Amino acid sequence: MFIDQATIYVKAGYGGNGIVSFRREKYIPKGGPDGGNGGNGGSIIIRADRQLTTLMDFRYKHKYFAESGVHGMGANKTGKTGKDTILRVPAGTILKDANTDELIADLIDDGDEIIIVKGGRGGKGNAEFATSTDQAPRRATKGTEGEEKTIQLELKLLADVGLVGFPNAGKSTLISRISAAKPKIADYPFTTLIPNLGIVRYSEEKSFVVADMPGLIEGAHKGKGLGIEFLRHIERTRVLVFMIECASEDPKAQYKTLVNELKSFNETMLKKPQIIAITKMDLADDTLRKSIKKIKFSKNIPLLHISAVSGENLKDLVDEMWKKLKRK
Repeated sequence: MFIDQATIYVKAGYGGNGIVSFRREKYIPKGGPDGGNGGNGGSIIIRADRQLTTLMDFRYKHKYFAESGVHGMGANKTGKTGKDTILRVPAGTILKDANTDELIADLIDDGDEIIIVKGGRGGKGNAEFATSTDQAPRRATKGTEGEEKTIQLELKLLADVGLVGFPNAGKSTLISRISAAKPKIADYPFTTLIPNLGIVRYSEEKSFVVADMPGLIEGAHKGKGLGIEFLRHIERTRVLVFMIECASEDPKAQYKTLVNELKSFNETMLKKPQIIAITKMDLADDTLRKSIKKIKFSKNIPLLHISAVSGENLKDLVDEMWKKLKRK
């Protein structure tokens, strides 16, 4: 199951208390203060891990705690520091304050991490308060409480190329042909319910990642259909491939609708390099082929007529993807 949002509560550990203690040995009946400090509380760290692809681990468990510090001891012994708790999330996870919606961090790369809540400080033992005028202090301080926070985790998949199109435009079939990904494929809308990632091996030492997004429909940015749940993932892609079925009644109108959906969600996405792919050309007869190839889109956007089934122009499409990525 693919989970791309979660809300969790995190609480760092308490600092241990300092203690009041005096040195007591057989031949030193009036030893000085030797109360140790309390250990610091453990913190909670959130770390990006590229091996993870979903926030599913946070679906059922919503509260996380770090270990508290140990109280100080006699003989000037400091209490043990509480153990940190490390939460692993997929690379590309955004952290927000659940109460204010304020952005806390964007963990993009593998190994990126943040101390989301810090552990409390250990209290001071009475040995810390000894002075020349007060050689036997009888006071110590308590450890402080660890920080706590409720945070929103939001995953935005990291991919180089995003496939954008209406349901049943052939996105899943395409990604299954140009990569090793094996998405569910069927001849009905909304077959793809979760984003699929595929690695395209361009050459021996060159590769890039393509994301097959669930189909958009008009009004997706307002919450219609499935698109609104996945539009955020398209934000991360570097190149957009608009896929339009050759049998569409008005391919240019379809393209315009897709563009408007992206613009309404986040207009900066339209600044990304684009490619237009007219799909399922294996189903087009000679008459349809002639009419579809007469349709002109923007001069600045490469246009290819492809078939993921027959393989028509797939190499040209992959070449164009690579060219756009290299220019980015």
